[in-house]
Amino acid sequence: MKFRRKSAELAESEAAAAADAVEVEPVTGPYDVDDLPADDDVQRLDLGSLLIEPVADLEVRLQVDEDSEEVQAVVLAGAEGAIELRAFAAPRGGDLWSNVRTKIAADYAQRGGTATEREGRFGTELVCALTVTAPDGRTGTQPSRVIGVNGERWMLRATLLGRPAAEIDGAGAWEDAIERVVVRRGAQAMPVGAELPLTLPPQEQLIERTDA
Repeated sequence: MKFRRKSAELAESEAAAAADAVEVEPVTGPYDVDDLPADDDVQRLDLGSLLIEPVADLEVRLQVDEDSEEVQAVVLAGAEGAIELRAFAAPRGGDLWSNVRTKIAADYAQRGGTATEREGRFGTELVCALTVTAPDGRTGTQPSRVIGVNGERWMLRATLLGRPAAEIDGAGAWEDAIERVVVRRGAQAMPVGAELPLTLPPQEQLIERTDA
C-alpha cells in the first residue's frame, strides 16, 4: 500500500510538471489587428485595412486609381522583386482562399499560362507562369507566386513577383515581410470577396504612389 501511494504521488507530480512544461505557441502573422501581442510596440504605416511594418530594402508603394483616387493595392518593392498585397472580406471561420485559388488557376489557364499548387510556409499556394510580350516585341515568361491566408473574417492575398517568385528557396525574407502584415477587418458588413478598403497614409507619412 505504501508503495502504491508513493507511485500515485509521483505520477501526480510528474503530470503537474509536464503540464507546466507545455508551451503555448505564439501567434504568428499575418495578424488580425485584435490579435497583436499585448507588448507590441512596432510603428506601422496605417493604410486602413492593412498596417505595414517597415522592411529594410523594401519600399512601400500604393496603386491608386487615377480617377477615383481610391487605393487599389499595396506593393512592397525591392531591387529584385515585389509583393502586391490585397485584403478581402471573408465569412467567419470560412476558407475563402480555397475558392479564390481555384478561380486564379482557371484564369491563368484561360490566358495560356499555368498555375501549380504547392505547400509553402502559409499553406497551399500557387506557383504561376504566364507568357508576356515586352515593348520591343520579344516574349518571355513572367513568374509569380500567389499566397492566400485565411484570417478572422478576412483573407490576405499576397502576390510575389520577380526573383522571390522564381527562386522559392531564397524567398524567406520576402515571406517574413508577409508574416509581419496586420489586417484590420472592421465591424462593417461586407459581401464575401469584397476588397477591404485601403486609404492613403497621413500627410506626414506620404509614400510613393502609382496611378492606375
